[in-house]
Amino acid sequence: MAHVKRMVPNILITGTPGVGKSTISRLLAERINFTWREVSKLAEEYNCLDEYDPEYQCPFLNEDKLLDIMEGMMTKGGNVVDYHGCEFFPERWFDGVFVIRTNNTALFDRLTARGYTGKKLEDNIQCEIFETLLEEAQSSYKPEIVTELQNDSQEQLQKNIDTIVEWIERWKEQNI
Repeated sequence: MAHVKRMVPNILITGTPGVGKSTISRLLAERINFTWREVSKLAEEYNCLDEYDPEYQCPFLNEDKLLDIMEGMMTKGGNVVDYHGCEFFPERWFDGVFVIRTNNTALFDRLTARGYTGKKLEDNIQCEIFETLLEEAQSSYKPEIVTELQNDSQEQLQKNIDTIVEWIERWKEQNI
């Protein structure tokens, strides 16, 4: 399939649950007038959730069905896609991939506030410690489009949004 020339880029915001993906995605989309594609909500809205995983207390994602639904949304660009996984998305969809990281103390506090306990809590902390999502992004996309951003504080949150906005401006200069 030929790569469609986009006038505005598609951005993927990924990282362990609790690092601040949704906050960054929402604020970024509002600031630059992109569409925020919260994958978990899309999966729910379009019935892309299969049977329930009792261990993690959440349903399994039907990736193929979700990708079929998202394909048309991604063509024109101007999307901020927010999800805690990235290897199943087609590489051609994204011009920039931003992996959000946070320190373990902040992550623990954010996840316990969400009601995460036991194995689900431990596995997500381990996922961050072992840089699982960063490695997944680096092995799924060209290294030059993957950027790691630390997100421990309000100051860093604002700085991260500014960094992504500047990245988009550079992308437009180089691609239009």
